[in-house]
Amino acid sequence: MKVQVAVALPGRQELLDLVLEPGATVGDALAAAGVGLRFPELDVARAAVGIWSRCCTRETRLRDGDRVEVYRELAADAKAQRRTRARLKPSSPRSRSGP
Repeated sequence: MKVQVAVALPGRQELLDLVLEPGATVGDALAAAGVGLRFPELDVARAAVGIWSRCCTRETRLRDGDRVEVYRELAADAKAQRRTRARLKPSSPRSRSGP
């Protein structure tokens, strides 16, 4: 069966095409692609993984045509950044609901 492994870092992205035996798992695909060796800056053992943008475990069985994705940790939490920006803005002296 044919699958792809996708890894994206800020300055480098790769799509690796693989041919695996039927019944292979996400972990098998990561090992066959050599992701840990190709991307030493990425902690593959702790990184979240998914198939076609849906998180899964390394024991998840693959189907023909799947794309395994390795997700890196976010540099900053978007919700936390929005909260910080909202605290920095002073509220307007006028109410928005009336004069």
